[in-house]
Amino acid sequence: MIQGVDDGSDERLRRIEALTDTSLSQLDPEDMLDELLDRVRDVLRTDTAALLLLDTHAQQLVATAAKGLEKEVREGFRLSVGRGFAGRIAAEKRPVTLDDVRPGDVVNPLLLEAGIRSLLGVPLFAGGEVIGVLHVGCRRPRRFTSDDVQLLQLAADRATAAAQVRASSIDRTAALALQRSLLPARPPEAPGVDIAARYVPGHDAGVGGDWYDVFALPSGWLGVVIGDVSGHGLRSAVVMGRLRSALRAYSLVCDDPAEALTLLDRKMHHFEAGNLATVLYAMVSPDRQTIRISLAGHLRPVLAAPGQPAVIAEAPVDLPLGLGGRPQRRRHTDLPFPPGAVLVCYTDGLIERRDEVIDVGIERLRAAVTTGPAEQVCATVMASLAEERPGDDIALLAIGRAAPA
Repeated sequence: MIQGVDDGSDERLRRIEALTDTSLSQLDPEDMLDELLDRVRDVLRTDTAALLLLDTHAQQLVATAAKGLEKEVREGFRLSVGRGFAGRIAAEKRPVTLDDVRPGDVVNPLLLEAGIRSLLGVPLFAGGEVIGVLHVGCRRPRRFTSDDVQLLQLAADRATAAAQVRASSIDRTAALALQRSLLPARPPEAPGVDIAARYVPGHDAGVGGDWYDVFALPSGWLGVVIGDVSGHGLRSAVVMGRLRSALRAYSLVCDDPAEALTLLDRKMHHFEAGNLATVLYAMVSPDRQTIRISLAGHLRPVLAAPGQPAVIAEAPVDLPLGLGGRPQRRRHTDLPFPPGAVLVCYTDGLIERRDEVIDVGIERLRAAVTTGPAEQVCATVMASLAEERPGDDIALLAIGRAAPA
């Protein structure tokens, strides 16, 4: 075996400086990772360097950047935590060295094709959890030293920051794309009603599990939806998008909002197990005189009629979607919708405050709602209730019935 080189203090300092150079921080995450891997190969005198980041949903390591093993990234190599060399590092949460690589030690055929004889890998940590693996390899037999392990761990620490920025940027871009595709740019125009909406994210990702939707049905009824998937960020937004699409499909075959929500609950139990959502689904009749509404754990809307104080709509609230061992049959209520009236639907981010019970926020909202153009109603409600930095997403939807000319 060829032993690791015992560097002098000057040489070791040079190697450390190469990996901690502040100029790396000025590069964008992708370029920074590429440059870092080049330096890792140079400092540790290896033939390959590869970074695999953890897909937390699939619990798989995904090849993200590589030098000397670029094909690994191009082919989208991934492996489960616990399998192979990198999977073992992630599972054991510690550095691993292989002085003499054998076919049974690795599951990535590219490592064997590249003639890798020795491997050293270390985990990447963030918040005490493994988020990836950085490993290097040599085509000649090599016994890595404790100094080599320390230097590679130092490089892994630098890679962690870039990986987190990269992941955050990807999530934000994906979330914004979802927001544009799933939240209407502006409410649709529908005869006999006036529609306005607001959406304010409560976090940096730009979108989460809150949504609203308005759509015309072939029968002439108008579908009105507002919902809230538990959690925040991209994952909740993905579940939200699936529920939104499914509810639109069910609305085409159900003339009862309770039946549509029953089907959506079945779908959520089967395909989105472990998630929870509240949904309000209302249908406005073709003559606009009636609102047929069903509530799956969602807050009851506010209804204001001309010449009367706004009230909390009298409608039963059934269980949220995804809750309980089996889907529950749901109920609907018909509400009168007189000319000039306005229905205000919302998510809990609008009214909840940490220092008060939710009933206080609901009463504050009820007092803020008056009849008038839907856009004016939304503006008044947001000015009265929306905080400067909401702690949760806010979705608000106002549906007004046109007053007689």
